Amino acid sequence: MNIKWLCDIAHVSRSGYYAWLEQEKRRNEREEQDRADFELILEVYQYRGYAKGSRSIYMRLLQMGIVMNRKKIQRLMNKYNLVCPIRKPNPYKRMAKARHEHATKPNHLNRQFKAHGPKTVLLTDITYLYFGRGQKAYLATIKDSFTNQILSYALSESLEVDFVLEMIEQLIEHHAIPRKQKTLIHSDQGVHYTSVQFQSLLNDKELRQSMSRRGNCWDNAPQESFFGHMKDELGNLSSVLTFASLSIKIDDYMDYYNNERYQWDLAKLSPNQYAAFIKTGVYPLAHLVKTPNLPAVAPLQD
Repeated sequence: MNIKWLCDIAHVSRSGYYAWLEQEKRRNEREEQDRADFELILEVYQYRGYAKGSRSIYMRLLQMGIVMNRKKIQRLMNKYNLVCPIRKPNPYKRMAKARHEHATKPNHLNRQFKAHGPKTVLLTDITYLYFGRGQKAYLATIKDSFTNQILSYALSESLEVDFVLEMIEQLIEHHAIPRKQKTLIHSDQGVHYTSVQFQSLLNDKELRQSMSRRGNCWDNAPQESFFGHMKDELGNLSSVLTFASLSIKIDDYMDYYNNERYQWDLAKLSPNQYAAFIKTGVYPLAHLVKTPNLPAVAPLQD
Protein backbone atom coordinates (compact mmCIF):
# COMPACT_ATOMS: atom_id res chain seq x y z
CA MET A 1 0.00 0.00 0.00
CA ASN A 2 1.00 3.59 -0.53
CA ILE A 3 3.15 4.91 2.37
CA LYS A 4 1.59 8.39 2.11
CA TRP A 5 -1.94 6.96 2.47
CA LEU A 6 -0.92 4.89 5.49
CA CYS A 7 0.69 7.93 7.13
CA ASP A 8 -2.46 9.97 6.54
CA ILE A 9 -4.59 7.24 8.11
CA ALA A 10 -2.26 7.07 11.15
CA HIS A 11 -2.07 10.91 11.36
CA VAL A 12 1.76 10.95 11.15
CA SER A 13 4.07 12.63 8.70
CA ARG A 14 6.11 10.64 6.20
CA SER A 15 9.31 12.19 7.59
CA GLY A 16 8.29 11.16 11.10
CA TYR A 17 7.62 7.60 9.95
CA TYR A 18 11.02 7.29 8.26
CA ALA A 19 12.74 8.88 11.29
CA TRP A 20 11.06 6.26 13.52
CA LEU A 21 12.14 3.51 11.13
CA GLU A 22 15.75 4.68 11.20
CA GLN A 23 15.77 4.73 15.02
CA GLU A 24 14.86 1.04 15.37
CA LYS A 25 18.43 -0.06 16.07
CA ARG A 26 18.84 2.64 18.73
CA ARG A 27 15.53 1.68 20.34
CA ASN A 28 16.64 -1.94 20.53
CA GLU A 29 19.93 -0.87 22.11
CA ARG A 30 18.06 1.20 24.71
CA GLU A 31 15.77 -1.75 25.43
CA GLU A 32 18.76 -4.04 25.95
CA GLN A 33 20.37 -1.45 28.27
CA ASP A 34 17.11 -1.12 30.24
CA ARG A 35 16.92 -4.88 30.63
CA ALA A 36 20.55 -5.06 31.83
CA ASP A 37 19.99 -2.24 34.34
CA PHE A 38 16.77 -3.84 35.54
CA GLU A 39 18.53 -7.16 36.14
CA LEU A 40 20.93 -5.26 38.41
CA ILE A 41 18.01 -3.55 40.17
CA LEU A 42 16.26 -6.92 40.62
CA GLU A 43 19.42 -8.43 42.12
CA VAL A 44 19.58 -5.60 44.67
CA TYR A 45 15.82 -5.78 45.33
CA GLN A 46 16.14 -9.47 46.23
CA TYR A 47 19.35 -9.05 48.28
CA ARG A 48 19.08 -10.99 51.56
CA GLY A 49 15.40 -11.64 50.88
CA TYR A 50 13.98 -8.26 51.96
CA ALA A 51 11.97 -6.16 49.50
CA LYS A 52 13.29 -2.65 48.85
CA GLY A 53 11.96 0.61 47.43
CA SER A 54 13.77 2.90 45.01
CA ARG A 55 15.64 4.71 47.80
CA SER A 56 16.95 1.50 49.35
CA ILE A 57 17.96 0.21 45.91
CA TYR A 58 19.74 3.49 45.13
CA MET A 59 21.67 3.34 48.42
CA ARG A 60 22.56 -0.34 48.02
CA LEU A 61 23.93 0.40 44.55
CA LEU A 62 26.02 3.22 46.05
CA GLN A 63 27.52 0.71 48.48
CA MET A 64 28.43 -1.41 45.44
CA GLY A 65 30.16 1.58 43.84
CA ILE A 66 27.39 2.12 41.27
CA VAL A 67 25.61 5.46 40.79
CA MET A 68 22.20 5.06 39.15
CA ASN A 69 19.70 7.92 39.00
CA ARG A 70 16.77 7.27 41.35
CA LYS A 71 14.26 8.40 38.69
CA LYS A 72 15.73 5.79 36.37
CA ILE A 73 15.31 3.15 39.08
CA GLN A 74 11.66 4.16 39.52
CA ARG A 75 11.08 4.17 35.76
CA LEU A 76 12.50 0.67 35.33
CA MET A 77 10.59 -0.66 38.34
CA ASN A 78 7.37 0.69 36.80
CA LYS A 79 8.28 -0.57 33.35
CA TYR A 80 8.88 -4.15 34.51
CA ASN A 81 6.16 -4.13 37.22
CA LEU A 82 8.53 -4.49 40.18
CA VAL A 83 6.54 -3.33 43.21
CA CYS A 84 7.73 -2.73 46.77
CA PRO A 85 4.95 -3.13 49.37
CA ILE A 86 3.98 0.21 50.93
CA ARG A 87 3.19 0.29 54.63
CA LYS A 88 -0.15 1.95 55.23
CA PRO A 89 -1.58 3.17 58.53
CA ASN A 90 -3.91 0.75 60.25
CA PRO A 91 -7.13 2.58 61.26
CA TYR A 92 -8.12 -0.30 63.52
CA LYS A 93 -4.98 -0.36 65.61
CA ARG A 94 -5.83 0.01 69.27
CA MET A 95 -3.67 1.38 72.01
CA ALA A 96 -3.33 -1.18 74.78
CA LYS A 97 -4.92 -0.16 78.08
CA ALA A 98 -2.12 -0.60 80.57
CA ARG A 99 -2.82 -1.32 84.21
CA HIS A 100 -0.73 1.26 86.06
CA GLU A 101 0.30 -0.78 89.06
CA HIS A 102 3.34 1.41 89.65
CA ALA A 103 4.48 4.95 89.02
CA THR A 104 4.65 6.44 85.53
CA LYS A 105 7.37 8.92 84.55
CA PRO A 106 7.16 12.35 82.87
CA ASN A 107 7.79 12.81 79.15
CA HIS A 108 11.31 14.24 79.50
CA LEU A 109 12.10 13.59 75.81
CA ASN A 110 9.24 15.67 74.37
CA ARG A 111 9.88 14.29 70.85
CA GLN A 112 13.42 15.70 70.63
CA PHE A 113 14.59 12.52 68.94
CA LYS A 114 17.52 13.96 66.98
CA ALA A 115 18.59 16.83 69.23
CA HIS A 116 21.21 14.87 71.18
CA GLY A 117 24.18 12.65 70.39
CA PRO A 118 24.53 8.88 69.99
CA LYS A 119 23.54 6.60 72.90
CA THR A 120 21.90 9.52 74.71
CA VAL A 121 18.22 8.96 73.90
CA LEU A 122 17.24 5.29 73.64
CA LEU A 123 13.72 4.29 72.56
CA THR A 124 12.15 1.01 73.56
CA ASP A 125 8.89 -0.83 72.93
CA ILE A 126 7.39 -4.31 72.56
CA THR A 127 5.63 -5.76 69.52
CA TYR A 128 4.07 -9.12 68.71
CA LEU A 129 4.96 -11.48 65.86
CA TYR A 130 2.61 -14.17 64.52
CA PHE A 131 4.40 -17.19 63.06
CA GLY A 132 3.83 -20.81 62.18
CA ARG A 133 0.26 -22.03 62.75
CA GLY A 134 -1.11 -19.11 64.73
CA GLN A 135 1.76 -19.02 67.25
CA LYS A 136 2.69 -15.72 68.84
CA ALA A 137 6.00 -14.28 70.08
CA TYR A 138 6.99 -10.93 71.56
CA LEU A 139 9.94 -8.77 70.54
CA ALA A 140 11.39 -5.95 72.62
CA THR A 141 14.02 -3.62 71.18
CA ILE A 142 16.13 -0.63 72.17
CA LYS A 143 16.75 1.86 69.37
CA ASP A 144 19.26 4.72 69.42
CA SER A 145 17.11 7.65 68.29
CA PHE A 146 20.14 9.53 66.89
CA THR A 147 21.77 6.80 64.77
CA ASN A 148 18.70 4.49 64.40
CA GLN A 149 20.81 1.52 65.53
CA ILE A 150 19.10 -1.37 67.29
CA LEU A 151 21.43 -1.66 70.27
CA SER A 152 19.67 -4.49 72.06
CA TYR A 153 16.69 -6.79 71.56
CA ALA A 154 15.03 -9.79 73.17
CA LEU A 155 12.52 -12.29 71.80
CA SER A 156 10.15 -14.14 74.12
CA GLU A 157 7.31 -16.65 73.97
CA SER A 158 5.56 -14.88 76.87
CA LEU A 159 4.98 -11.36 78.16
CA GLU A 160 6.80 -11.89 81.44
CA VAL A 161 8.84 -8.88 82.55
CA ASP A 162 12.07 -10.95 82.53
CA PHE A 163 12.77 -10.62 78.80
CA VAL A 164 12.64 -6.81 78.99
CA LEU A 165 15.10 -6.87 81.91
CA GLU A 166 17.35 -9.19 79.87
CA MET A 167 17.31 -6.62 77.04
CA ILE A 168 18.58 -3.88 79.41
CA GLU A 169 21.33 -6.17 80.74
CA GLN A 170 22.45 -6.89 77.15
CA LEU A 171 22.50 -3.16 76.41
CA ILE A 172 24.84 -2.46 79.33
CA GLU A 173 27.01 -5.49 78.56
CA HIS A 174 27.57 -4.78 74.85
CA HIS A 175 27.58 -0.99 74.70
CA ALA A 176 29.71 1.47 76.61
CA ILE A 177 27.25 3.97 78.07
CA PRO A 178 28.88 6.38 80.55
CA ARG A 179 26.99 6.34 83.84
CA LYS A 180 27.05 10.13 84.19
CA GLN A 181 25.80 10.78 80.64
CA LYS A 182 22.14 11.12 81.79
CA THR A 183 21.04 8.64 79.11
CA LEU A 184 17.27 8.48 78.69
CA ILE A 185 15.30 5.27 78.20
CA HIS A 186 12.01 6.37 76.60
CA SER A 187 8.99 4.06 76.38
CA ASP A 188 5.21 4.02 76.54
CA GLN A 189 3.32 3.52 79.81
CA GLY A 190 3.05 -0.26 79.49
CA VAL A 191 3.12 -2.52 82.53
CA HIS A 192 6.67 -3.68 81.79
CA TYR A 193 8.03 -0.14 82.04
CA THR A 194 6.00 0.85 85.10
CA SER A 195 7.02 -2.31 86.96
CA VAL A 196 9.17 -2.15 90.07
CA GLN A 197 11.72 -4.56 88.57
CA PHE A 198 12.27 -2.45 85.44
CA GLN A 199 12.49 0.88 87.23
CA SER A 200 14.83 -0.54 89.88
CA LEU A 201 17.14 -1.92 87.18
CA LEU A 202 17.32 1.47 85.43
CA ASN A 203 18.11 3.19 88.73
CA ASP A 204 20.84 0.64 89.40
CA LYS A 205 22.39 1.28 85.95
CA GLU A 206 21.99 5.06 86.39
CA LEU A 207 19.71 5.37 83.37
CA ARG A 208 16.98 8.00 83.40
CA GLN A 209 13.43 7.08 82.42
CA SER A 210 10.99 8.97 80.21
CA MET A 211 7.50 7.93 79.08
CA SER A 212 5.16 8.91 76.29
CA ARG A 213 1.91 10.57 77.20
CA ARG A 214 -0.96 8.16 77.61
CA GLY A 215 -2.47 7.04 74.30
CA ASN A 216 -0.01 9.12 72.23
CA CYS A 217 2.01 6.90 69.89
CA TRP A 218 3.66 9.94 68.26
CA ASP A 219 5.76 10.45 71.40
CA ASN A 220 7.64 7.26 70.44
CA ALA A 221 7.16 7.48 66.67
CA PRO A 222 10.64 6.34 65.48
CA GLN A 223 10.33 3.11 67.45
CA GLU A 224 6.81 2.47 66.15
CA SER A 225 8.06 3.16 62.62
CA PHE A 226 10.87 0.61 63.00
CA PHE A 227 8.42 -2.13 63.97
CA GLY A 228 6.16 -1.27 61.03
CA HIS A 229 8.96 -1.45 58.47
CA MET A 230 10.41 -4.60 60.05
CA LYS A 231 7.08 -6.46 59.79
CA ASP A 232 6.65 -5.36 56.17
CA GLU A 233 10.13 -6.59 55.25
CA LEU A 234 9.88 -9.86 57.17
CA GLY A 235 6.58 -10.57 55.42
CA ASN A 236 4.38 -13.54 56.25
CA LEU A 237 6.01 -15.75 58.89
CA SER A 238 3.64 -18.71 58.54
CA SER A 239 6.47 -20.82 57.08
CA VAL A 240 8.52 -20.28 60.28
CA LEU A 241 7.25 -23.21 62.33
CA THR A 242 9.26 -23.04 65.57
CA PHE A 243 10.33 -20.39 68.04
CA ALA A 244 13.98 -21.37 67.46
CA SER A 245 13.58 -20.75 63.72
CA LEU A 246 11.94 -17.40 64.44
CA SER A 247 14.90 -16.45 66.64
CA ILE A 248 17.29 -17.17 63.77
CA LYS A 249 15.09 -15.10 61.43
CA ILE A 250 15.07 -12.13 63.83
CA ASP A 251 18.84 -12.35 64.38
CA ASP A 252 19.37 -12.24 60.61
CA TYR A 253 17.04 -9.25 60.21
CA MET A 254 18.72 -7.28 62.99
CA ASP A 255 22.12 -7.90 61.39
CA TYR A 256 20.73 -6.81 58.02
CA TYR A 257 19.05 -3.71 59.50
CA ASN A 258 22.08 -2.45 61.42
CA ASN A 259 24.67 -3.15 58.72
CA GLU A 260 22.95 -3.12 55.31
CA ARG A 261 19.54 -1.44 55.66
CA TYR A 262 20.58 1.93 54.21
CA GLN A 263 18.48 4.96 55.16
CA TRP A 264 18.04 8.19 53.23
CA ASP A 265 18.02 10.38 56.35
CA LEU A 266 21.23 8.78 57.61
CA ALA A 267 23.29 10.25 54.76
CA LYS A 268 22.42 7.13 52.68
CA LEU A 269 24.27 4.88 55.15
CA SER A 270 23.23 1.98 57.35
CA PRO A 271 22.79 2.72 61.08
CA ASN A 272 26.18 1.20 62.02
CA GLN A 273 27.91 3.07 59.18
CA TYR A 274 26.26 6.31 60.27
CA ALA A 275 27.40 5.81 63.87
CA ALA A 276 30.97 5.31 62.61
CA PHE A 277 30.67 8.43 60.42
CA ILE A 278 29.51 10.48 63.43
CA LYS A 279 32.41 9.15 65.49
CA THR A 280 35.24 9.47 62.93
CA GLY A 281 34.00 12.05 60.43
CA VAL A 282 35.01 9.69 57.59
CA TYR A 283 32.21 9.42 55.00
CA PRO A 284 32.43 6.06 53.15
CA LEU A 285 30.59 7.36 50.05
CA ALA A 286 32.68 10.52 49.62
CA HIS A 287 34.04 9.26 46.28
CA LEU A 288 30.51 8.99 44.89
CA VAL A 289 28.39 11.72 46.52
CA LYS A 290 28.94 14.98 48.36
CA THR A 291 30.01 14.57 51.98
CA PRO A 292 27.18 15.75 54.28
CA ASN A 293 27.77 18.02 57.24
CA LEU A 294 27.97 16.37 60.63
CA PRO A 295 24.80 17.05 62.63
CA ALA A 296 24.93 19.42 65.60
CA VAL A 297 23.99 18.01 68.99
CA ALA A 298 22.84 19.56 72.23
CA PRO A 299 23.49 18.30 75.76
CA LEU A 300 20.65 16.43 77.41
CA GLN A 301 19.06 18.51 80.12
CA ASP A 302 17.87 17.26 83.50
